[in-house]
Amino acid sequence: MPRAARRNLLLLALCQALFLTGSSMVLTVTALAGEALRPGSGLATLPISLQFVMTMAATVPASFMMRRFGRRAGFQFGAAVGIIAGLINVVALMGGNFVLFCVGSALVGVLNGFALYYRFAAADCADEENRSRAISLVLAGGVVAAFSGPNLARVTVDALGDAAFAGSFAALALIQVVTIALLVFVSIPGLSARERKDQGRPLLEILRNPAVAVAILAGVAGYSSMTLVMTSTPLAMDGMGHGFGDTAFVIQWHVFAMFAPSFVTGHLIKRIGALPVILAGAVFILACVAVNQMGQGLWQFTTALMALGVGWNFMFIGGTSLLTGVTARAEQAKVQGFNDFLMFGAVALAAMSGGMLHQNLGWEVLNYAVVPGIAASLVATLWLWPARQVHGAG
Repeated sequence: MPRAARRNLLLLALCQALFLTGSSMVLTVTALAGEALRPGSGLATLPISLQFVMTMAATVPASFMMRRFGRRAGFQFGAAVGIIAGLINVVALMGGNFVLFCVGSALVGVLNGFALYYRFAAADCADEENRSRAISLVLAGGVVAAFSGPNLARVTVDALGDAAFAGSFAALALIQVVTIALLVFVSIPGLSARERKDQGRPLLEILRNPAVAVAILAGVAGYSSMTLVMTSTPLAMDGMGHGFGDTAFVIQWHVFAMFAPSFVTGHLIKRIGALPVILAGAVFILACVAVNQMGQGLWQFTTALMALGVGWNFMFIGGTSLLTGVTARAEQAKVQGFNDFLMFGAVALAAMSGGMLHQNLGWEVLNYAVVPGIAASLVATLWLWPARQVHGAG
């Protein structure tokens, strides 16, 4: 891989690490902050649900903005929105304003909608042979976030006095300032004038490719399942008498398991193909469901959430690699935008339903809710695998 490409991937990995540090910190505290502002209302996960709704809404505009103005400008714009979001939530928590907290959380979703494209920016920086490895290496920046995010949440939770959790959102704003500065030094290959004019095949024609459909389904099923279980975990642990320190510990190791496999996922995809990796991811998520039925002790939460993280990694990177490998560059803005719109539509639905499912049906039933989507992805991948083997692709 050329030196310039390695430098860009390192900078993108740092930006990804900063984004995921803030993201894991926000995921650790948002439901608890919502519960503190509206105790016993069943609305604890509404702010994080709005975050995912706005992530979904931002994905398509973000993709086309990056096509028009370049990846770097798009990432910097998203980070600027993140600064505003963090400051709004500081004011909301200091004033006990749940509605304003929902507004700030929604803007965090816009930040996420842009930052999600770091993995596609990594693919832009690499040749076809090294694409899956580049995606994995940038996502590996999340390993830093596994420890920095929850620990930053611990340190900042009471940093602004009586306004619990406000310090965490002040830290989120500061992280975005650093990200904007780092992005100045990133150079991501853009589309040529000819590629910008070329719209490629119509979207419906692209979606008729079975490999595209399976790639999208893997991302949708894996991400929404992970979100449903992960966002409800702090509430489940709190209900079982676990303290905030235990919750931060579980989220920390969950995030570690989400991104640590990235050091090898790209190599696995290059060696055995994307489809076996997607299948392995589905099995890990089903294992998470099984462990969560065994009890609500700290070891069950930790083991299950780590299995969930590994499963998400394999399904997400496997799906992303498969998708980038079967679409032309001129088609990627609309395909990537459509993929992420569907994925975060499902994620938003999962986040919105998590609090109510947990409150009304309980932790065990909530876990069973992920099984149909994962089973559908597993069956679709098994169906596609023989055809891909015939054509020499995994």
